[in-house]
Amino acid sequence: MELLRARAIEKVYADRPILRGVDISIGSGERIGLVGVNGCGKSTLLRILGGAVSPDHGDVFARGTIALLDQDPVLPGETVGDAADDAIKWHAQLIADWEEALTNGEQQRADELQAKLDDRGWDVSHTVEAMLSRVGAPPREARVDRLSGGERRRVALARCLLGAPDLLLLDEPTNHLDADTVEWLQTWLAAQRGAVVIVTHDRYLLEAVATRIIEVEDGVAVSYDGSYADYLIERAERRSSLERADDQRLSMIAREAEWASRSPAARSVKQKARLERLAALQSQRGFKKDPGFALDLRTGLKHGGTVLEGHGVWKSYGGRTLLKNVDFGLVAGDRIGILGPNGVGKTTLLRLIMGQDKPDKGTLIRGARVKASVLDQERTGLDLNSTVFEAAGGGNDQVKVGENFVHVASFLGRFLFTREFFPRPVRALSGGERARLLLAKLLLQGSNLLLLDEPTNDLDLQTMRVLEEALMGYDGVAIIVTHDRAFLDRVCTGVLAFEGEGSVVRYASRQQYLSAQVAKVEAARVAARQETKAVAPAKVEAKAAPVVEVRPAAPRRKLSFKEQKELDELPKRIDALEAEQVTITAKLADPATWKSAGSDATALNRRLSALPGEIEGLWARWTELSER
Repeated sequence: MELLRARAIEKVYADRPILRGVDISIGSGERIGLVGVNGCGKSTLLRILGGAVSPDHGDVFARGTIALLDQDPVLPGETVGDAADDAIKWHAQLIADWEEALTNGEQQRADELQAKLDDRGWDVSHTVEAMLSRVGAPPREARVDRLSGGERRRVALARCLLGAPDLLLLDEPTNHLDADTVEWLQTWLAAQRGAVVIVTHDRYLLEAVATRIIEVEDGVAVSYDGSYADYLIERAERRSSLERADDQRLSMIAREAEWASRSPAARSVKQKARLERLAALQSQRGFKKDPGFALDLRTGLKHGGTVLEGHGVWKSYGGRTLLKNVDFGLVAGDRIGILGPNGVGKTTLLRLIMGQDKPDKGTLIRGARVKASVLDQERTGLDLNSTVFEAAGGGNDQVKVGENFVHVASFLGRFLFTREFFPRPVRALSGGERARLLLAKLLLQGSNLLLLDEPTNDLDLQTMRVLEEALMGYDGVAIIVTHDRAFLDRVCTGVLAFEGEGSVVRYASRQQYLSAQVAKVEAARVAARQETKAVAPAKVEAKAAPVVEVRPAAPRRKLSFKEQKELDELPKRIDALEAEQVTITAKLADPATWKSAGSDATALNRRLSALPGEIEGLWARWTELSER
């Protein structure tokens, strides 16, 4: 069933055409990834589909309910609790409609509404609290007008998911989420029954969730069936074909133009037709090649030189220990990812390294001639009121790149800022365009210690690949806080993982860290199982003793041959289920699991949810038979 159709959508901002004839159809249950370069109109299109913005031309036809996660969401009510409760008003209405149908004797309608309630649950109050907790939202009593931008987006994301819409429109939902929450969201979206359209830079998320990719390209929408990996292959083939066809068109224009310039004014029908064909060829929209730019952050720092060391570093806030006796050493060429949930101390570590805070105990030592630069999550390195030209040049006409001076116009051109951008205020730029401008300024600073806090937020996939290549060739030290798993896996030479209670451990890779976490969970389960086995007989004796004192114990019925065999096999069955639990957990942590359209991952999640109940049932049966 078709949920939404957009036809001939056009949108112009000032004198800049953004969308020039977009056609999109979204079917029930589809999961669509919306991609394109920064400033191409992805967010604008999403807002038009969600009804937040009207198109200049074209129509949008929709059926069912739609929820939109905007980049700058507006929350209803005064508190987080008010905003969350407002999102489940649909459930109260559903119950009211069901009661009304029963009262009016509309049995068929009542049965349909009851089926919906059976499917979605008769009590969703507990779901609200669980959802707020899962996305890392502030407490219910927190005031909406005092929330940070990241907190507002997390509450808005919870509202969208709680609304149970037929069509979910998500604009960069992973921004301000930690890695664990991103993986949970990935699983949730892959199993979502409603349709989803998502704008995201997270390639693992796209690969796991999307069954179709729509690219906004030169103002129109081009659809590719399949996963993100399928899209990359089909896009390359399509663009290669288009480029060949455009080369042929240009060659034909050159030949026909040469003929027209040499021939006298033609009067014959044949000559007129040839001139009309030339005009038609010239009026066709030419093939627009992918814009590209390079980013070279190298500073000439020799590999092996110590850049940063930490010895016995402690830091506490409000009685809570964030760093406990932390040691680390970083040399030129190290690219270190920082892992851990929100609020665990990642930003605190960056502030200590920058010298904005001082450790309670221990020392942080920088190498000689180390110059640090920061790309923070809030993109604070830009004056929103200055123009793009002023922001890049700092008020000068020329900037120094390496050993040479370059005109600001030429420098901005390297980062895909054409002349139409120069007088534009920074506040008018999209989030990705601001990030690209900050990357340009980062190049000018020539730093050998880079601190990058969520550098991939709002970046398009092309710019992200450019940044990855620049970091992989970087000769200084890069410390990266990001939830982008693909970025970490490709760029980082190691990770520092916050493991709770101030403990920070270094691993060779994110995969090694995940394997270590799975091993710890398995070790804890084995210890708990052994403890249960040791305690169970004592519990049996404790329960039996009072009975013996009151009256002679009733003779126990011996186990049958079948029951004795079942008792002997139960430990093996329990071990097998627990091993399956560990295996599935490891598979879900592996990006390769998400290479399909999500169906395998969905089945694994269902199985993982069912295993605890099965294991508990086997333990109960083992206790029952053991006591006999």
